[in-house]
Amino acid sequence: MEDFRIERCTEQHINGLVALYNDPAVARQVLQMPYQAPELWRKRLVLDDERRITLMAMHQDQVIGSASLEQYPRVRRSQCGSIGMGVAVAWQGRGVGTRLLAALMEVADNWMGLRRVELTVYTDNAPAIALYRKFGFEVEGTLREFALRDGVYADVLSMARLRRI
Repeated sequence: MEDFRIERCTEQHINGLVALYNDPAVARQVLQMPYQAPELWRKRLVLDDERRITLMAMHQDQVIGSASLEQYPRVRRSQCGSIGMGVAVAWQGRGVGTRLLAALMEVADNWMGLRRVELTVYTDNAPAIALYRKFGFEVEGTLREFALRDGVYADVLSMARLRRI
């Protein structure tokens, strides 16, 4: 087993988050802008919201991955949530994404009672798609020219995992 731990995001993780998502190789696979400032993450991470959990993968004192789960606030969609995640390039393929996603799905199932968890992933991100499939996510469609990446509009897959209770 790799030498890393999963923990809840705190103020102390902000600079590590900034470094993770400012890595061009990570930024191109997620919907984040480059050159982010720590203040952006402070505003984005409302740490006392029960409908949102952000987890960090840590190696020693370094952020090597993050993943968040947010339950939708609208009453008629409160059974649904969405996830987003990123893993440092040097740690991809080493179980970080698996452990982060397993922890989020445990919270989604056993603490939030979510029946539907949604995400989008670039169509060319085969390792991430395989990870999501391993956790029961299925492709629901392709969203064409969804986001600008590297100066070109890129397609994403809309994926969801439905849990029958």
